[in-house]
Amino acid sequence: MFKKTFVSLVIILPLLFVGCSSDSSDDESNMVASNTFHLVSTDGVDFNVTKSGPSFSVQGHEGKVIMFDIFATWCPPCRAEAPNLTHLQKKYSKEFLIIGVTIEDDIPNEKLEFFKEKYGADYAIVNSKENERLYRAIASATKVGQRFPIPLMVMYKDGKYITHYVGQTPEEMIESDIKKALGQH
Repeated sequence: MFKKTFVSLVIILPLLFVGCSSDSSDDESNMVASNTFHLVSTDGVDFNVTKSGPSFSVQGHEGKVIMFDIFATWCPPCRAEAPNLTHLQKKYSKEFLIIGVTIEDDIPNEKLEFFKEKYGADYAIVNSKENERLYRAIASATKVGQRFPIPLMVMYKDGKYITHYVGQTPEEMIESDIKKALGQH
């Protein structure tokens, strides 16, 4: 019995290692594709987000503080935070960018536009097939787990992680962190 098991392992183990190898050019193209997210906002603005390790940056918005607001239209704290985020977006418009990322699959833009109007969310909200992949990557990078509570807001500057908030967060706390990131504190 021992001899049969040993012989089987000797034959199977090398096959496992040989079967897992692949051409390095394929790995590089997969790595690039998996670290880039193309997002489109409800008003048609494109955002290209790049992940590098635990860092996320948005092409064309270098030097700005970027906040990803991961939310759902049915979530009461998400609704309550929208006007506060809008106020901060307007106050720091040249140095701060909020990108709302809905966790809802296949939601029509009309529903997101209704959310924006009703709850005062006057900032970019993306509605893309890439949303889930992005919010899962952000959740993984911040170590909040894949079953995280919403809203989840994660802040970066120059691609580097600054902080994150889980649940409704006071506007003053977010503003304080924006000022620190901008060197105004």
